[in-house]
Amino acid sequence: MTKIFLGLCLILGSAMAIELGKIPTHVIIDGDNGGNVNGQSWDSSMLKGKIYTVFYVDPDERDLNNPLADALKARKFNRKKVNSVAIVNLAATWLPNMILEAKLKEKQKKFPDTIYVKDKKKVLVKKWSLADDNSDILIFNKKGKLIYKKFGEVSASEIKDVIALIEKNL
Repeated sequence: MTKIFLGLCLILGSAMAIELGKIPTHVIIDGDNGGNVNGQSWDSSMLKGKIYTVFYVDPDERDLNNPLADALKARKFNRKKVNSVAIVNLAATWLPNMILEAKLKEKQKKFPDTIYVKDKKKVLVKKWSLADDNSDILIFNKKGKLIYKKFGEVSASEIKDVIALIEKNL
């Protein structure tokens, strides 16, 4: 009986996991769960019409994929075709939310084209089975389908592949 229960849990968990080539389960982050830095809700259905790179980050791992972010900035993609979303997993750190939220507001002013989102209750860890306490990278094509995912550090050779993948999907 225990094996059957565990098997069902695995099946249900994998059904919710974010998969390459598919549009992920619709998610809205708002209210007590977080939302955009400006106070509005964040809706995953906005991840279409452009190529979106989503950085889902534990604040304690915020620098892990800076080389990728720097490479994307250096490439200077047309913001009408390529954009980024930084979603901060506030529940993954001991740092006070008040301090992190103030930093995010500063970043939003400094980088107005990037969409900054607060995930206060690990919504995407639960709904999309993202890695917790990590730096996760997700890239979506113009139709909203996931074309790349990496949980953890993107290597220098992978950065070249990511840039090529974005260019291919323009």
